[in-house]
Amino acid sequence: MEVDRELVRDPRLIVPVGALEQHGPHLPLGANTLIAEAVAVTLSQRLRILVAPTFAYGVTLAGGRWPGTAGLRRKTFHRVLNELMARWEDHGVREFVVISAHRYDPHLEAILMALNANSATTVFDLSQIDVSDLLTEDPRREHSGELETSLLLHLAPERVRTTAIEDFVPDERSLRRYTRGRVPTPPHPSSGVVGRPTVASAEKGRAVFERYVEALAGAVAGP
Repeated sequence: MEVDRELVRDPRLIVPVGALEQHGPHLPLGANTLIAEAVAVTLSQRLRILVAPTFAYGVTLAGGRWPGTAGLRRKTFHRVLNELMARWEDHGVREFVVISAHRYDPHLEAILMALNANSATTVFDLSQIDVSDLLTEDPRREHSGELETSLLLHLAPERVRTTAIEDFVPDERSLRRYTRGRVPTPPHPSSGVVGRPTVASAEKGRAVFERYVEALAGAVAGP
């Protein structure tokens, strides 16, 4: 009954979407999930919009040499989102605000295709928010590097194994192939890291997180 009253007041629903993917030896497998959920909950509290439980499994590569990594095929993920959103739509949701912190094209494509007949869907890919001025390294050329490590040092420092932090910067050719998706896993002999997590800090993470929240709060229009 409380959900019904809230949807009458504001028929929007924030849907955080994560992924279970390796993040090197120093960050948890669910780093993307933790980031997306924290942004979603903060945005929900700030704008008084309902937030759904976080969907923790997105589209990822096969586990391979990265035990623990697990995900869904693009079609499966797309179908799951569509079915969930259809049920919420039946209960009065008229706009979905989907937040993802997992930068992988098939994952994002599946979210963008999740549409329903009687509601609008806005998708926010946090990696598209420019935070380069807050960091030393280019956030588009890393995985488990300065950006994600800084965010986790701010959001969940107890989940970061600081003694296991090591940099891995591949040669320029390998880095270009990786960032363009032609080599979708960190180049050998990386332990799962691409970039320089040693320059990360909680202060940088706080600044990035606040940038994310401000950007989304400004983009999400009133009911």
